[in-house]
Amino acid sequence: MLAIFDTEGVLVDGEFLPEVAKRIGKEKEIDLLTQKGLRGEIKWEEGLKRRIETLRGISYDVYVETVQKMRLMPGAIEAIQKLKAMGFKTITISGGPTLLVKRLKTELGLDYTFANDILFTNHKISGVNMRVNSNKAGVLRSILDQLGEDRRTIVSIVDGANDLTLFDIAGLSIAFNAQEIVEERADIIIKKKNMMEIIPVVRDHFFPKNGQSKRP
Repeated sequence: MLAIFDTEGVLVDGEFLPEVAKRIGKEKEIDLLTQKGLRGEIKWEEGLKRRIETLRGISYDVYVETVQKMRLMPGAIEAIQKLKAMGFKTITISGGPTLLVKRLKTELGLDYTFANDILFTNHKISGVNMRVNSNKAGVLRSILDQLGEDRRTIVSIVDGANDLTLFDIAGLSIAFNAQEIVEERADIIIKKKNMMEIIPVVRDHFFPKNGQSKRP
């Protein structure tokens, strides 16, 4: 069984690039582009490139400090522990920075992480190596083939329009404090900022009390 999480707004409480933008007084500009991308109003890849361009020149030290200061979503540690006890492997896939998902892999004990590389020239942000695009399911294809998971054994927990392909590969789709476009596609909608809210949903779906498991 496999649990797939978006990162920002799901496993961490906030969005990375808007947090960086606060340092240079461009928070509103970056947040606007971020929200447009999450709502599907602009192509997500275009929005990311525009946000990185806006933040060009910010130092590597600020980048690292921002990653370290981002707060875990309440209940994230406990929820991952519960999922692992149920037999799930865990993945987070992010359009955000590799350094952030590496931190989460260590702190949460995630099995697999995928993210984008922020590029630096002379210790300053200069671009992005986009390993993760809006087709997140496509990015995960090789690992899904390797694990051999059936769609019925997968749960996806996301919040933005750029995550929607993750619903296509999941037997259970959860919109977590999500945009309306995501809620329209989800099996379950959670509006409370606590990751433990997903646990009874997952347990009831994969381990129903009548004993007729939805696992293949």
